[in-house]
Amino acid sequence: VKKLLRTNQTLSPVQISLLCNWSWGAIVWTSIGWSVSVGLGLLCCIYVATLHENDLWFSNIKEVEREISFRTECGLYYSYYKQMLQAPTIGQGLWDLVHDNMTESKRTINLLERMNIYQEVFLSVLYRVLPIEGYLEPIYFYIYTVFSLQAVYVIALYLTAWLLSGTWLAGVLAAVWYILNRVDTTRVEFTISLRENWSMPFLALQVAAITCYLRPQLSALLKRVMVWLVFVTSVCFCLTWQFNQFILLVQALVLFSMDALDLISVTTLYLVQVCSLLCVWLLQFCNSMILGSLVLSFIMSALFVKYYQVCVCVCVCVCVCVLVSPFKALQVRSDEHIFKFIKSKFGLGPTRDFDASLYLCEDAFGPLPMDTLERLGGTLLLYPYVLTMGGLIAVLVAGASAILSPDLAYNLLHTLFFGLLAFSTMRMKYIWTGHMCAVATYSVCAQEPLTLVLRLIRCHSKTMIRIIRCVVPLVLIGCLYVKFWPQIMKEVSELREFYDPDTVELMNWISSDTPQRAVFAGSMQLLAGIKLCTGRVLTNHPHYEDRDLRERTKQVYQVYAQRSPEEVHRVLRAAGADYVVLEDSVCYERRHARGCRLRDLLDLDNGHIMDGPGENDPDLVPAANPRFCEAVKTDSPVYSALFTQAFRNKTFHTKLIHTLKSSAKAQCYN
Repeated sequence: VKKLLRTNQTLSPVQISLLCNWSWGAIVWTSIGWSVSVGLGLLCCIYVATLHENDLWFSNIKEVEREISFRTECGLYYSYYKQMLQAPTIGQGLWDLVHDNMTESKRTINLLERMNIYQEVFLSVLYRVLPIEGYLEPIYFYIYTVFSLQAVYVIALYLTAWLLSGTWLAGVLAAVWYILNRVDTTRVEFTISLRENWSMPFLALQVAAITCYLRPQLSALLKRVMVWLVFVTSVCFCLTWQFNQFILLVQALVLFSMDALDLISVTTLYLVQVCSLLCVWLLQFCNSMILGSLVLSFIMSALFVKYYQVCVCVCVCVCVCVLVSPFKALQVRSDEHIFKFIKSKFGLGPTRDFDASLYLCEDAFGPLPMDTLERLGGTLLLYPYVLTMGGLIAVLVAGASAILSPDLAYNLLHTLFFGLLAFSTMRMKYIWTGHMCAVATYSVCAQEPLTLVLRLIRCHSKTMIRIIRCVVPLVLIGCLYVKFWPQIMKEVSELREFYDPDTVELMNWISSDTPQRAVFAGSMQLLAGIKLCTGRVLTNHPHYEDRDLRERTKQVYQVYAQRSPEEVHRVLRAAGADYVVLEDSVCYERRHARGCRLRDLLDLDNGHIMDGPGENDPDLVPAANPRFCEAVKTDSPVYSALFTQAFRNKTFHTKLIHTLKSSAKAQCYN
């Protein structure tokens, strides 16, 4: 310990554990660091929970309103937690999930294979086993668990910053930056059930474990422990998010780059990735989407190139063959819409594809807005981050990558690759900005960059370096406190209330006035809420990772296209629908520009000219029929023979869909 102190090195938690003789000062200092990490994690947890409560007045609204607040796919995922709790036994609940016939009408699907809902299963079992039913409502147990994972996320970033910079003050700064940049680092307070809110904390833990694994002079025992920790966190990450393969692919590219720079041997980490994916493949009942994933193909090709040292041309051929072969052999079609989106986004494929356009027309899948950088600069996060990345680029350009330690190189390349991903697709910024907080602390807290700067001004004594390493993060934290503490206090004091009476009225009507096995058609977002609030059968839903479901969704959406009533009736009855819910917010949508409204996407897909002033492609023709969602409200004989008004309010129009037999009777009567 004395030797390390004389060389002006702050002890990291790993270094402390490696020392045979612990000093009381080191023990106390490290204990304080761990305690502060837990405190900051709990602070973040309480902060987002308070924002959620204040925004909805969650504790005071009705249960149906609480459930409606789980918007879009969040409601779908939460419905399976609710379903498991309502099952007579745990075994029966699992059986119903494996043989589900309520999520997609006229189909029986294995939800544990199709969707990443093991977290809902685990929580429901835990709630039933623990003696907390009389003290904590199921919905609070669920949301508090998700908010608690934010504490885990902050602790993981804290440890990563501590490991990189050698001082837990860097962890404090990283945690503070994460909390202050909440708008750009997380959206958990209003999208609780999103898969990324479950998986991102495990990804952050995995990065922290990899950082520790790559540290120089780590003992063999600790290396084995870190490998197992990487494996466990990778399994948890992959099991909780359907897009895991694409994140791991970027991570595999990072490892491949490090191997190409001769910084590390990546075989062990590659094998950990493969084992974690295969484990998830088994847990998800041999889901072909995992076995045919790009990351597995890339790892196979990368290992082939590494161990056989083949020429560049052969490398390219092997990579292409290995990447393509799983899709041919396994006939993987579940995630082909993602590749359509990527090709359309970069101009490599058709721009009028319906599935790709659904993504391209959303701001979340567009490029990163520049105001994001303004916000990051306002919290003083952007500038040290740019300084750190500038140093990395300078080292790489100079061909001096060998001076980078493996743990630092991994984190710098990790944030570089995910930063490029975030700039291309805004939704991916949440993967980048959290890790950005940990990396940015390196330039203001680590010994190496501060020593370099102090050498330039000839003031690099050991005492001065030690003082600067403490003063700089404390000054930054103080400045951030003065600037943002009043804003945070104002934010947590603002009180709002959930208010959506039209949706509440619709859900109450469905629950009380329709058969339990009635099948509903409509928009994906609304149907997820219907599934959660009423338990009725759906024709389609927001979990888009299935080719047949995507095709059915496009057919159901013909209710917003310029189609004849007979065509719409045929596709709805083919999907088994008894009721169709039409939304004015979709039929008369103004949120998107012309060409991106849902009705426009349907018109383009059907070859029809779009509504409103503006240009149209020359191959488009006028539609022979009026827009169904508008015309059906007239209740003219041609529509009333097939559809009857069942419910309506200012927002929703619900039509009862006649069977062919009842339609014939109605026509005879007319």
